Amino acid sequence: MKDITRESTEAEEGTEGFGIQDPKSPSAPVSVSSSPSVLSVVAMFGRMVKFSHTVFALPFALAATALAARGHGITLVQVAAILVAMAGVRTAAMGFNRIIDRRLDAKNPRTAGREIPAGKVSVVSAALLTAISAIAFVAAAASLGRLCLALSPIVLGLVLGYSFTKRFTWLCHLFLGLAIGIAPAGAWIAVRGELAAPALWMVAAVTTWIGSFDILYALSDREFDRSVGIHSIPARFGVAAALVISAALHFGTVVALVAVGHSAGLGTIYYLGVAAVVAILIYEHSIVRPSDLSRVDVAFFNLNGYVSLVYLAATLAQVFVG
Repeated sequence: MKDITRESTEAEEGTEGFGIQDPKSPSAPVSVSSSPSVLSVVAMFGRMVKFSHTVFALPFALAATALAARGHGITLVQVAAILVAMAGVRTAAMGFNRIIDRRLDAKNPRTAGREIPAGKVSVVSAALLTAISAIAFVAAAASLGRLCLALSPIVLGLVLGYSFTKRFTWLCHLFLGLAIGIAPAGAWIAVRGELAAPALWMVAAVTTWIGSFDILYALSDREFDRSVGIHSIPARFGVAAALVISAALHFGTVVALVAVGHSAGLGTIYYLGVAAVVAILIYEHSIVRPSDLSRVDVAFFNLNGYVSLVYLAATLAQVFVG
């Protein structure tokens, strides 16, 4: 699987209890006497959907929210609804992905320790989490207006549909990027009830940014992907070409971020933030080379987490300063 869920394979301790399966007996729940605490169950499901990876999409959605609210205003209820919608749709997408990919994950030594193939979470429990999250997303969208509600099925179709794209096209990286990249557009519509150029440019920025670093992360699984017929740019074109394509997409990210600033009439603080993002992206590509892929995980999570947080900080500072 070639997506932002390609986390490293270190084994994580399972939680046993109702809906959580005993790793030694995947088909049978453990006894009630070993029921886990609510906190441990939440932590287990949080690891399954990689809640920590929210750092990728959420800051851009919040940046779009701040820009859309300029001269328009926003309520705390709207902000809360946007956060619920973001958390709901992302959790639904990740839960669905884990269910769809469970057999592939079980075959891949790097992903065999994930919660479902390892027998720590049942498919039924994952499906229930996915359904509840999708309902929460639609409910939050409804509270944000008729247009958001009308668009919510399309959004769900897009984010859930990503899980199938790796089975037939090496363009799956960009599909993933778009599935995540629509978050700023959704936030803008939630505030303004319409789309505008800054939101569309931010969609382009996130789409190319996510697509680019997903290509880098797919380098780790290129041989496995080839062996099972999964499509990816590294599996199709090789390591060197994949790095070039990734760099080209990141160049597109920078162009789009500059276009966001121009179309929104932003100032020096914003562009300093973009410059910092450029520096991080350059460093990211400097540590991943055809002859040395040992730092792919650093490039994937650490550096891209900095990208989104730096961008959000610069955007908020610009909005507040005016």
